[in-house]
Amino acid sequence: MAVKRRPVATLELCERILNFLTVSRNATTTMTEKTSLATPQITSQRSVEGVWRGGLRCDVAAQSFVIVVDEPKSVGGTDSGPQPTDLFLASVASCFSLAVAYSARKQSVELNSLSVTVTGTYDGPRFRAINIVSRLGCNPAEVDKLVRAAERICYVTNTLRSDVDIAVEASAAST
Repeated sequence: MAVKRRPVATLELCERILNFLTVSRNATTTMTEKTSLATPQITSQRSVEGVWRGGLRCDVAAQSFVIVVDEPKSVGGTDSGPQPTDLFLASVASCFSLAVAYSARKQSVELNSLSVTVTGTYDGPRFRAINIVSRLGCNPAEVDKLVRAAERICYVTNTLRSDVDIAVEASAAST
C-alpha cells in the first residue's frame, strides 16, 4: 500500500492542534483535586492501527493517513519507511514543535522559525534518555517562557513523564 501524502502548511497544523486542544470529539470533562482548586481534565481516546505487510514492515493507519513503518536492511527490513523508534522520536519532535508554535500564537509572540531536534539514547530495548533541543526564531527574552508553556501542553512529553498504564490484549485472528 502506498503512503498517502498530502502537503499541510505549518499554520494548518497549528490550527489542527488548537482545535484538538480546545474541542475534542467524544470528550468528557472530569474534575480532579490536585490542590484546593478543581482542575478540569479532558478525557478521550485516539486509536491507530498497524497492519503487518510481511517481513519487518507494517502500514499504520492514523485518521486518513497511512504511514509505512519498516526496519533497516541491516536488521532484516527493506528500509521502505522509518523504523518505529524514529517515529517515536518524531512524535516527540512534532508534538513539542506544535506546542511551541501554539504557545507563541496564544501569547502573541512573533515566531519566524522553529526547529526541534530529538535524540534518544538507547539502553537495551528502550531509550534511557530523550534530549529535546529547540531553536526558536523569536525575541530571545521570549524563548524560556514559550518552552515552559510548551512543556505544559505537549501531550507526548507529558505522557512520557507520567506513570502511563499500558495494556496488551491479543487473540487469534479469524482466517
